[in-house]
Amino acid sequence: MDSGIDQVFNVAIMFIFAIIYFGIISDSGLFRPFVKVMIKFTRGNVIIVAVVTALIGTCAQLDGAGATTFLLAIPALLPLYRALKMSPYLLVLLLALSAAIINMVPWGGPMARTASVIGVDNINDLWYQVIPLQLIGIVLVVLFAMFLGMREKRKIARTYSDMDREKVDIQSIVEGYEQQQNENSPIIGEAAKHKYILWLNLILTIIIVAMMLLDIVPPELAFMIGVAIALPLNFRNVDYQMERIRAHAPNALMMAAVILAAGVFLGILNETGMLKAIALSLITILPTAVGPYLHIIVGMLGVPLDLLTSTDAYYFAILPIVESTAGQFNVPTESTAFALMIGNVIGTFVSPFAPAVWLAVGLAEINMGKYIKYAFFWVWGFSIIMLIIAICLGIVTI
Repeated sequence: MDSGIDQVFNVAIMFIFAIIYFGIISDSGLFRPFVKVMIKFTRGNVIIVAVVTALIGTCAQLDGAGATTFLLAIPALLPLYRALKMSPYLLVLLLALSAAIINMVPWGGPMARTASVIGVDNINDLWYQVIPLQLIGIVLVVLFAMFLGMREKRKIARTYSDMDREKVDIQSIVEGYEQQQNENSPIIGEAAKHKYILWLNLILTIIIVAMMLLDIVPPELAFMIGVAIALPLNFRNVDYQMERIRAHAPNALMMAAVILAAGVFLGILNETGMLKAIALSLITILPTAVGPYLHIIVGMLGVPLDLLTSTDAYYFAILPIVESTAGQFNVPTESTAFALMIGNVIGTFVSPFAPAVWLAVGLAEINMGKYIKYAFFWVWGFSIIMLIIAICLGIVTI
């Protein structure tokens, strides 16, 4: 049990301070100017709106929290989608795909869970390997958004006449978004008034990420330093500081508790020999030809499995068993972990087990069942493409 806790302790600490740090940065309104510029940039063009949606999702997900992405993007873009007669299901789908690509950052849930399961102390060692895949994924999401935008434009042209479509007032949409953000979060609105603070937050975030990329300090220490600087920088009042900590600490502690509990669970499985016994039992059932490709097969089924199991069950129950079984066929541990993570992470925001998805559905005022039906095959196909690219890049070995 102790070995399991030691295995995940650094990841849990990093997660606590990363969530609090990015929560503070999001509270400061760092992403607001980008969202407003992007809305103005669309000029009411359906294809550009689709592309901008993907770009906003990519930017907003940098804090690793899907809920923040949807809270930031959907209220800003939904009036624009309605005015152009665009489907709100398309809005959520594009945000879900772009957010899923960025969700492979070290402070995102999938990477943290993966690192804790396979016992990687420095989570950056895993992240370095998937950065090229993330960059390719962002390009693919933008191209996919262009394709869906053209498809949506043709659909609108068939369904509505020019008289039915409203004349889009971009400026009023931007002003409405700004007013809504300030009304919903008066403290945040106060912090965002000082433009120089936004630049300092951006510089601070770049420095922290650079320290992690260059391996100057461990990730958990980088985010500790970030929280210590960002909190007084953005909120001078002690009461405001405590309120922000109380707002973000529950999510941080809950995720850390899950990771620590998983460490205990995996420690018990390993130290008692149960995990090895399960793997050996599976080997006797599996055809010899299937064994070396088990991680690929399960990875390709990652999105459907996300609809049948929770995220924690996928990473802390399925991944250890597949990793141990594939290991008997000399498949590298990291290759198995990447295959399952890449195959599953794209489907994170299409699963009804993810609370952030329910938030997105509520904000967009759509139906969960119809959303899954609309998005499932697009998301699953995209995840398989990403897994194939990972194989081509050598991230996942066959």
